[in-house]
Amino acid sequence: MKHNVFVYLLILLTFLFVGCSSTSNDTTTNEKDHEETGLKGEEKSLTLLFSFASKTIDPHQDAMGVRAGIAETLVKIDENLNIQPWLAEKWEQEDDITWTFTVRDDITFHDGTVVDANAVKASFDRLLEVNDAMGSALKIASIEASGQEITFVTTEPYPAFLSELVHTNTSVVKVDEENISEKPIATGPFKVIDFISESEIKLERYDGYWDGVAHIHNVMIKFNADGNVRALALQSGEADIAYHLPPEALEPIEVNDDLRIESISSLRVHFLLYNATKSALQDLNVRKALDLLVNREIVVSEIMNHHGTAASSPFHPNFPFANEKTETAYNPAEAEALLKEAGYEKNSEGKLVKDGEVLALTLATYQGRPELPLIAQYLQAEAASIGVDINITVIEDIDSYLWEKQNEWDIVTYSNLTAPRGDGGYFLNVAYQPEGSLNPAQINIPELNEVTNHLNATAETENRIELTKEAVTIIQEEIPQSFVVFPHIIVGVNERVKHWTPGSEEYYLITNEMDVE
Repeated sequence: MKHNVFVYLLILLTFLFVGCSSTSNDTTTNEKDHEETGLKGEEKSLTLLFSFASKTIDPHQDAMGVRAGIAETLVKIDENLNIQPWLAEKWEQEDDITWTFTVRDDITFHDGTVVDANAVKASFDRLLEVNDAMGSALKIASIEASGQEITFVTTEPYPAFLSELVHTNTSVVKVDEENISEKPIATGPFKVIDFISESEIKLERYDGYWDGVAHIHNVMIKFNADGNVRALALQSGEADIAYHLPPEALEPIEVNDDLRIESISSLRVHFLLYNATKSALQDLNVRKALDLLVNREIVVSEIMNHHGTAASSPFHPNFPFANEKTETAYNPAEAEALLKEAGYEKNSEGKLVKDGEVLALTLATYQGRPELPLIAQYLQAEAASIGVDINITVIEDIDSYLWEKQNEWDIVTYSNLTAPRGDGGYFLNVAYQPEGSLNPAQINIPELNEVTNHLNATAETENRIELTKEAVTIIQEEIPQSFVVFPHIIVGVNERVKHWTPGSEEYYLITNEMDVE
């Protein structure tokens, strides 16, 4: 399939996608120049196009602080999901509730200020003030700082505390700055030059970076919710890296020798989330029926173009704590029988009715992950075939909508990282506990809460695996969500980009090691 570049540019202008990367092809900068000064030779630039726009780049509020190479956390995860030192060079768990970290002594903020334990404490104090969800997740009772050592005491035994420190919102920032939301001063290889909310971030490398000055001088991160626009921007040279490309847009990229597709298994799942406050969806038979209307294999082959794995639980089958149950079989006839058992009968128009009301549901979706609206349309068609009306509404800011308009939606096509730190405890807490930060549906299953609380107090790995499996079994029986597919992260990359591949955790997008020709 051949495309005219001129047409691409016209389409891009139509969508008001403005700006392009500076794509110097000068490769005269040698390694000695880079190591000794980091300044000689032609400046290198890179443009990354991302799907979800950041309203703020306050690292305590938004993941882009870490993703953009602006900020860093005490610990990080590697490609095998093992926790590694980052700003902290080592740590020790002194007892069930006490953790002491030694901060590296060669780190400075972007303004040259030395990072010590007091600076880290000030950052965590601010985090707990501005982010209630992280305060709940971290369970910190007190923090003490001395020299390069910072000690956290948790409110209860909490084996998952270390893995929670991988969360991007635990980034260390300089807190005596007034403009953290637009120009945070942190410790990463790149510092912020300019930020336009929901539009772009302009970055410049920080030559005092503690872990080796970056190869690239300037980075531009742009945002666009339309997956097809992102694909076209990559093909036209407007972007060097384009995230979350639609499977149906890959063919012209795959045949372009200057571009490549990176498709890797992610740590997230696409699913249908049912609003537990709605009376129709409080009936287990209704949720079971909707679950049976989803043919996972069709979604994988036709919507994902085989860039995904059919899902039966929150956790990818590669994890040891994933339940062994296979995905729900597609069975519209059984779905219809369950709805009849729930009290619904077809009227003269073929609609399912109960107590004089048609079973009509509002399904919210969003374009940031382009396959989700397609999954919504697929479910709408399957539901119509048995007499269920599903009305689709496309929302731009899906998270705000779900929390602020809880009475307006019944179902949402949703997507979450479920084990971003290689442990199931994170998702069980944030997605199912009544006060969870990812629980806009107000799920509250007492048996599941009890298992999760037990998991939170359990340190031994094998016991945690068994408890997580037990939790998954409860979820599969209660069906607060219908898990559809584990999507691949599909990223388009210009071949000029070197020493970089996307990670399954989706945390570390811009690094000091990446380079361009």
